[in-house]
Amino acid sequence: MSTSEDELYQEHILDHYEDPYHRGSCPGATHAHEDDNPLCGDFVRVELKIDDEGKVKEAFFDGDGCCISQASASMITEQLEGKTIEEVRNFTAEDMLELFQARLTPNRQKCCLLPWRVWQSAIFSPSNVGSGNGRIYDGNYTRIAEAMTTAEPVTQLDPEALRPDFPILKTRLHENAVPLVYLDNAASTQRPKAVIQSLVDVYEKQYSNVHRGIHWLSDQSTDLYEESREKVRQFINAPARESVIFTHGTTESINLVARSWGDANLKPGDEILLTEMEHHSNIVPWQQTAERTGAKVRFLPITDDGLLDLEKLDEFLTERTKLFAVASISNVLGTKNPIKRLVERAHQVGAVVLVDAAQSVPHAPTDVQDWGADFVAFSGHKMMGPSGVGVLWGRAELLEGMPPFMGGGSMIRRVRTDGFEPADLPAKFEAGTPPIVPAIGLGAAIDYLHKVGLEAIAQHEHQLVERAHRGLEAMGGIRFLGPSPEHKAGIVSFTIEGIHSHDVAQLLDRYGVAVRAGHHCAMPLHRRLKISASSRASFYLYNTAAEVDIFLDALQEARNVFRRK
Repeated sequence: MSTSEDELYQEHILDHYEDPYHRGSCPGATHAHEDDNPLCGDFVRVELKIDDEGKVKEAFFDGDGCCISQASASMITEQLEGKTIEEVRNFTAEDMLELFQARLTPNRQKCCLLPWRVWQSAIFSPSNVGSGNGRIYDGNYTRIAEAMTTAEPVTQLDPEALRPDFPILKTRLHENAVPLVYLDNAASTQRPKAVIQSLVDVYEKQYSNVHRGIHWLSDQSTDLYEESREKVRQFINAPARESVIFTHGTTESINLVARSWGDANLKPGDEILLTEMEHHSNIVPWQQTAERTGAKVRFLPITDDGLLDLEKLDEFLTERTKLFAVASISNVLGTKNPIKRLVERAHQVGAVVLVDAAQSVPHAPTDVQDWGADFVAFSGHKMMGPSGVGVLWGRAELLEGMPPFMGGGSMIRRVRTDGFEPADLPAKFEAGTPPIVPAIGLGAAIDYLHKVGLEAIAQHEHQLVERAHRGLEAMGGIRFLGPSPEHKAGIVSFTIEGIHSHDVAQLLDRYGVAVRAGHHCAMPLHRRLKISASSRASFYLYNTAAEVDIFLDALQEARNVFRRK
């Protein structure tokens, strides 16, 4: 290829192949330019020629690399030349490692998989056959991608290394057996084998009711249940595990505070401050509380770009405000709210603060003491744990002063015919048989998240959001809901001119892409945005850059369907 042709490709490569997950270390490899740019040695570039039938006609690798990456390039070329694009897309990292049939260290696996990832990047590139973005050589489309490994410490998350842990991600959908691309993580995440196995183990080996039995099985279940409470405490840096209450989810956690703290502390003339971006679970319980107590609910406005209108904070957060309930991250807009700043301001006027952290705890490090909040609520099913378990953390002095939310077994110290005395924390708020096995499974999910690293997850999701934003912006006719990527978490909500969000989701499903459509339990927010519904793609640690590109390609096809009508 001539220099001028290389220059023509350069912009395409930089725009559409910015996948950072191909960086690793390869001990023993060298590179000719180590003094200028310290590399571990592997540099891989691939040129694929695709014929009119959509098959790989020719593949050409070049670049420096260790013996493993060189062998991997030869093996994948032999395996996939002559295959269709769909066959190449379905050739997974697991298939590549199996093809290599060698025991490799994690770093050596990166060397083995580097040519495969570059090949996949070319195949999944937005410049699809027939799109007009590719170069043509005698009727054949040519695609190029390249990557290198560096000697710097690996801080990026590698989703391909994690995906085998999630059995459901191998699912094929519909009659044409398209791969599942799961982008509905803001609603609920998938579970790794470690969490699934933890549930099986408890039911098969240790299950019994907790805290009550004086026998071996009860002791085992109780120990595991309380170990999970301690894992939660450490995970959110709570000062004491007694202030960690297991509930059935964020909704129950918020209702607990609304019923117990709200009914005991609010009166006519008091105000409850919410925001226009709240989930129904952080709206309806407070509206019900206002009906019972005579308090008034107010809503802090948002700006047109989806941020809290902090210039109006002093107008809405006053000495009449007794409680401020706010989401750390909007489940629709993805907006990351300045919780610490909001808490400090609320405490200045004597208000108690509850944080709906359902969309933040699974995705980034959480420190409830640093936030300074009074209550924090989140769910297990949004952080790879089982459904049916959630957490309420509260400041001990507030929890101790609150009456029990529900009455029954376990939450009492003593019952008489003329009354009762509640138990100490946390049992005081865990009436009846608690979600024993789901709570233990939540502990396994926390173990998994610790292993991956919350900071790496946050960084990975940000890269996927940026990639999605670039692709959607290039399409045109897209209205983004919420701020630019630097101000949001792993959520991209949007509308498409002339297409209802339900139609978008249904058409994307034909390609195996699962997104959310509707009002996302945030009707007041959609009313503020003057729309009835929106589409939402949300990302997690197992999603890949290639899946973002599949989503973009499928969305373009969905638009084409409506253009033809």
